[in-house]
Amino acid sequence: MPTNTVQAVSPYYNPVIEEVSTVPNIKSAKKRVKVAAAKTLQNKMINSQLKTELKKANAAIESNAADKAEAVKVAVKKIDQAAAKGILHKNTAARKKSALDKKLNAGA
Repeated sequence: MPTNTVQAVSPYYNPVIEEVSTVPNIKSAKKRVKVAAAKTLQNKMINSQLKTELKKANAAIESNAADKAEAVKVAVKKIDQAAAKGILHKNTAARKKSALDKKLNAGA
């Protein structure tokens, strides 16, 4: 039984998503499958960028780098963007930002 694949829309993150083997018959349902797959990829991309920036900020704080304040500023911006797009809950975003600030101030 062949499975349907949906090609990614992002030029940066482009894996092939395997869908379920049953395909919707209704036109709007087919579109929802495509849209959901595209949005999933966008969310994964944003989440991945967020994690990368958080790791960079934590590494800068741990190593007491000269640009640690700048790294935290970039990470906070990514957290805010993720919260604005609904990828992170606003309380989760606030908690992550608070933890970063706390680490930064403790190391200062």
